Amino acid sequence: MLHIVNKSPTDGNALDGALRMASAECALLLIEDAVYAATRGGIAETRIQEALRRHKVYVLGPDLEARGMADRLTEGVTLVDYTGFVDLVAEHPNCQSWL
Repeated sequence: MLHIVNKSPTDGNALDGALRMASAECALLLIEDAVYAATRGGIAETRIQEALRRHKVYVLGPDLEARGMADRLTEGVTLVDYTGFVDLVAEHPNCQSWL
């Protein structure tokens, strides 16, 4: 399953919910304001580092760039473009959006 999170880690608990529900074979895609979770020194850096031990974590590059955070990506998080987003959705038979 692909868990897609679009909310900032400071705006509700979507990230925590996705991480809690994700099994080992799941992947996590951070889009829109959720990309802040994948930044070094951010409030969710520790949670993302822990998630990387169990899951593949992706971040949508254009959203990261739009927020001026492209140079602060946490090591181990995979950057994808829109084509990569589509590929991830096609690769995972089930997707869960966390709003």
